[in-house]
Amino acid sequence: MEQKKSASAIFDLSAQALDYPLPDERIARYPLPQRDQSNLLVWQNGKITDSEFRSLAGFLPEKSLLVFNNTKVIRARLHFQKATGAHIEIFCLDPEDPADYQLAFQQTQSCTWNCMVGNLKKWKDEILVKELTVAGKTIHFKAEKTAQENGSVKVRFSWDEPATDFASLIEAAGILPIPPYLNRETEDSDLERYQTIYSKIKGSVAAPTAGLHFTDAVFKRLEEKQIDCDEVTLHVGAGTFRPVKSETIAEHEMHAEQIMVRRSLIEKILNHPGKLIAVGTTSIRTLESLYWLGVCLNEQPELHPEKLEVGQWQPYHSNTTLTKTEALESILAYMQKLKLQTIGASTKIIIVPGYRFRLVEGMITNFHQPQSTLLLLISAFVGNDWKRIYEHALAHDYRFLSYGDSNLYLKD
Repeated sequence: MEQKKSASAIFDLSAQALDYPLPDERIARYPLPQRDQSNLLVWQNGKITDSEFRSLAGFLPEKSLLVFNNTKVIRARLHFQKATGAHIEIFCLDPEDPADYQLAFQQTQSCTWNCMVGNLKKWKDEILVKELTVAGKTIHFKAEKTAQENGSVKVRFSWDEPATDFASLIEAAGILPIPPYLNRETEDSDLERYQTIYSKIKGSVAAPTAGLHFTDAVFKRLEEKQIDCDEVTLHVGAGTFRPVKSETIAEHEMHAEQIMVRRSLIEKILNHPGKLIAVGTTSIRTLESLYWLGVCLNEQPELHPEKLEVGQWQPYHSNTTLTKTEALESILAYMQKLKLQTIGASTKIIIVPGYRFRLVEGMITNFHQPQSTLLLLISAFVGNDWKRIYEHALAHDYRFLSYGDSNLYLKD
């Protein structure tokens, strides 16, 4: 009965409890000239310290393991023009056919994506065509609407140059999406600064912004302090910008995102002597999803790889007593049996106050929007102290959101 009572309290939480006044002028519309010039607010067991990001290594416990999200933002916004002159914007969210990101980017004739479409009412059944020049070749790039459901549109893209893959097409035709709250168009500087310096796996429509502060100099200082670094992949979806508009969080539906974790990292986490610190909320969600995948595979070791998923409320309905070690060993046994070096899954996990963190022991993140699922996650880690943290940041001229300043949250 006690667990049900606790779960009920979690589900009844109002998004209004995660509200705070964010003046428009405190939103950083552009990054600082140097990535590691940003301010760093350090919260450790309730104590707040003001510093700068280039000093990060000095605050991290020795032998910590930092885990980064190596996803790369794609040029997901595509503009087409109808014969009537009407403009249609197609925002590629995630691949449908083939559903695998890397396979979708490698297609040389056609592929289908789930998309958001601007000016959808003006787009009936006609096939949109955009003429491009890629590697000196003229290509007719086509978009055809094939289905529409729950605000998402399935769009089949095709083209007449089989030597060109889809990745090359959107690189030539697309626009890098920046957050809507920046309230400006994408500029040339964003092509570099809205990517982490270690981004490599294409698939996100938003950057894992906690990593934007890292530079080669910062990585060098981490190495000098014997702090290990490793990577996961979570392809960030557009839903990351969606505020909680329902009266309670129980009514908020999370978007599904794809994660990939290498076997070597799982083995490293099992054997690593120091704290596991996640860089960014996407890394946090990936690592915590990893535990719940282990729970699934412990209970269903014959589960097909295409069925691997973590539900939004799975952690709050589970009575599992599985330890971190047992969960990770269940994943390794599964990977060993199927001869997998990387495990992939879909996750809808939502981390809210009342959640018990299973793997993550510290986090580096930015300042988040009021009433957002990201702020819910922060509150789950630091408790109601998030209010004092954010009040302190507002009173001390910290810059907010994607291009803003950074936080380090640690517990003993």
